[in-house]
Amino acid sequence: MDKHFESTRCLVCHDAPCTVACPRGNDPARGVRAHKFENNYCVGMFLNDDMCADCDAPCEKACIHPDFPIRIKQMAEGVPAKEAKDLPSLEMEFCGVHCENPFFLGSSVIASSYEMIAKAFRLGWAGVMYKTITFGDIEEVSPRFDQVGKEGTPFIGFRNMEQLSVHTPEEDFAIMSRLKKEFPTKVIVASIMGRNDDEWAQLARMAQEAGCDMIECNFSCPHMAEKGRGSDVGQKPELVRHLTEVVRAATSLPVIAKMTPNITHIEEPAIAAVEGGADALAAINTIKSVTMKRRSEVAGKATISGYSGKAVKPIAQRFILDMRKDEKLKDVPISGIGGIETWRDALQYIVLGCNNVQVCTAVMQYGYRIIDDLVLGMQDWMQREGIKTLEEVRGRALDQFVATDHLDRSTYVLPRIDRDKCTGCGRCYVSCYDGGHQAISFDPETRIPHIIGRNCVGCHLCMLVCPSDAMLPTNRIQVKK
Repeated sequence: MDKHFESTRCLVCHDAPCTVACPRGNDPARGVRAHKFENNYCVGMFLNDDMCADCDAPCEKACIHPDFPIRIKQMAEGVPAKEAKDLPSLEMEFCGVHCENPFFLGSSVIASSYEMIAKAFRLGWAGVMYKTITFGDIEEVSPRFDQVGKEGTPFIGFRNMEQLSVHTPEEDFAIMSRLKKEFPTKVIVASIMGRNDDEWAQLARMAQEAGCDMIECNFSCPHMAEKGRGSDVGQKPELVRHLTEVVRAATSLPVIAKMTPNITHIEEPAIAAVEGGADALAAINTIKSVTMKRRSEVAGKATISGYSGKAVKPIAQRFILDMRKDEKLKDVPISGIGGIETWRDALQYIVLGCNNVQVCTAVMQYGYRIIDDLVLGMQDWMQREGIKTLEEVRGRALDQFVATDHLDRSTYVLPRIDRDKCTGCGRCYVSCYDGGHQAISFDPETRIPHIIGRNCVGCHLCMLVCPSDAMLPTNRIQVKK
């Protein structure tokens, strides 16, 4: 049984019936969740052979999956018990502010009330970028969310038309002031957006008076109803520089400029923000997009709005790389945003040079509780790798990236077929013939594929489409001229 595939079937229930039913007080739901969020090395803390070998699996009987129960007992087979001992600390600094870990709630609906943020802090999130505060009335539409899925997997991408905070600035800053007093070790960041210089300055002063730790300037919201706000600002470097200067003059707090991806060269407004006095950058905000489902229309109409979720991670990381490769930005602190669901996703941002990360869409899908898997997964990886602080690995991947004309074109890696895993489905043959180099033959009687070495160019399309992981790489060899 493919345990990771089995975990993808899990409904990730609230107050999971499987855990409630466990007669030994264990947490099978957390063990399944560890698989789901790529935290396989920690599964044994919650689900293992010792716990489940002589049990008749009441957890499976309690499972409410509409098709058939998650095979929890089989997922425990062969898993040794594990303890969380001597895990390294994730403490770090961002713009001189101490943070318990690198995981922040992104500025959005998930960070828009006292009750929500207090719950997140109690669960272990280090900080919050509060939902963007502005002057003037904000009127939302209904519905305002949509998702893009594929082959039964929802939330590959997520589209939203959520705008700014619906509260008055006075109400929002009162909430943040209360949060800071009750959770003094947590980091409170006020995200702000004005309509003119005076409003930007006033919001910055109010943030400092409320006891916030930092200010994030939202130069990047992709669907504001008014011209001159959101991504309209972030696409104009001179305006970014000017407004950053306005905020910088109004406060002594660290200032973060949040960048838009709806631009060709993100480094241009980023440099302008730093020249205007920004202490750090945040990237990316959501990507302008459309979806065309009837159920997401607003009274029969549709519009351009923001795209986020797992699908945007490669795009976001490209923008992070662009900034980190620029000489003027290489040492500027960056808060990474875009498609972060697991600790591995977060680690990718850190090795690209980010100082911390913000999470939003994954929380909307799975809840604040994913902080457990983010923190534990990162700590366990650090322990296994002998890493004491995240600063040791920050930016470690940057030297791997070169221009395309510097890539090795003199060698290639051919695939091989693992006959024990191959099911004879023929997916590799279809994809290679119709979308590759006709380097795989297929016997319809035996249903056995064969690689035609003389045709293969090592593109690895076959590995990507194989549903049973039966296509494996060989050693890199010299290209025959």
